[in-house]
Amino acid sequence: MGLEEHRKKGPERVRCAVIVTSDTREVETDKSGSTITQLLQDAGHEISDYRIVPNDAAALTDALESTMKTSQAIIISGGTGVSKGDITVDVVEPLFERRLSGFGELFRHLSYDEIGSATIVSRAVAGTIGTQVIFCLPGSEGAVKLAMKELILPEISHIVGELEK
Repeated sequence: MGLEEHRKKGPERVRCAVIVTSDTREVETDKSGSTITQLLQDAGHEISDYRIVPNDAAALTDALESTMKTSQAIIISGGTGVSKGDITVDVVEPLFERRLSGFGELFRHLSYDEIGSATIVSRAVAGTIGTQVIFCLPGSEGAVKLAMKELILPEISHIVGELEK
C-alpha cells in the first residue's frame, strides 16, 4: 500500500481542541489561536474546544484533561520557548506515551529557512496520549501558519487514523 492510500484510511474530519497559553492574550487579540481554528475549519475539521489559559502548569493540565474528553487532536500554541514563563513543553511532554520526534525536528528545519538561527530557541514538540495526538507550537502567528500548513494539516487525519486502529 502506497503512502497516499495509507493516508486516506484516516478520518476525513478530526475533532480538534485548540489551547493557547498566554498571560496577555484574549479571544479578540489572539491571532495564533484564531489562525489555527480557521485553518482547521477550512480543511474540514471540527473545533471541539478553543480556550486561552494562563502560563500556569495547573491551568494547562486542567485544560488538557478537559479537552481530551472531547477531541482526537489537541493543538497548543505558546509556551514553547526558553523564558521562565514558557511552561507548555515542561507540562505536556512528560505525559506523552509516544513522542513524535520528527515533528519538532522538521518544524525547526523549516523554521530555519524563515527565521534563521533563532529557531534554536523553539522547543516545539508533538506526541500521543492514548488515541490522541498533541502538538505544541510556538505562539507566533508565522510559526503557527508554518506548522499547520506544512506539517499538521497534511498528516493529522493520517495520525489519528493510526492511533484509532
